[in-house]
Amino acid sequence: MFLISIFLSNCTTAFNNNPFKKIEILLNNFNGEVGFYFLHLDKGIDFGINENKIFPSASLIKIPIMVQIFNRVENDNLNLDSLLFYDSSLINYKYKGDDSIARFKENETISINKLLTHMITFSDNHASLWLQIIAGGGTKINEILDKYNFTKTKVNSRTLNREDQYLQYGWGQTTPKEMSKLMIEIKNGNIVSKKSSDEMYRHLTRIYWDDEALSQIPNHIQVASKQGAVNKSRSEVVLVNSPNGDYVFCIITNNQSDESWSFENEGFVLIRKISRLLWNYYQ
Repeated sequence: MFLISIFLSNCTTAFNNNPFKKIEILLNNFNGEVGFYFLHLDKGIDFGINENKIFPSASLIKIPIMVQIFNRVENDNLNLDSLLFYDSSLINYKYKGDDSIARFKENETISINKLLTHMITFSDNHASLWLQIIAGGGTKINEILDKYNFTKTKVNSRTLNREDQYLQYGWGQTTPKEMSKLMIEIKNGNIVSKKSSDEMYRHLTRIYWDDEALSQIPNHIQVASKQGAVNKSRSEVVLVNSPNGDYVFCIITNNQSDESWSFENEGFVLIRKISRLLWNYYQ
């Protein structure tokens, strides 16, 4: 258990009602570290708990990888329809897991655009590492994050001078607030270009992994999201296009006591509960 500090701007009354007080209780009772950020885009209500603290990004880092791919499309004449030839030695990642790309034969072809679908929709790690290379590597991805003032969100894996951060946070790092803001900027058409932002947002609305936050939102509601999970951390960033106004939230845990991979993992349960509270209140 741990003590947390909170902030709430523009809506002190809302904190005394649902869902914020309930969320505070849930997070205080969580067995591990947790960060949370919420913003209602129309009402201007925001609420944060450890929202500026750095956490492992896990697969949330795939959003910045996608951003740099589209930056290269706009500025380096990278063609999304270009065919790539699979080379396992280039990707150099031995864990197959559920990844479809890991089951490719040598020299099998796939377009960059379809590779993006594997990375975002299915969260395929082999596709993501491949795209990280095409993006120009972690340093180039971090440069564009700095350009848009996401100073705490970084790629660590296979990135020069970030070895210590890799040992601490893994593949990437971020904060709940920065990841939420990145989703907002993509939704608003402010990342790379309006056209690229629109395409990125469409990718983020086509998610296979819908058992946690998305399961608590009706299936006819459009949602952009990305999920992450490693042994001691669970994470999800979600932007809901609600009829009563868009809202975004991000939950990231770390050093969880529960390292299981079951549906009842404490981190997964927390994400579902918070998503349900927010939808029931702001739908």
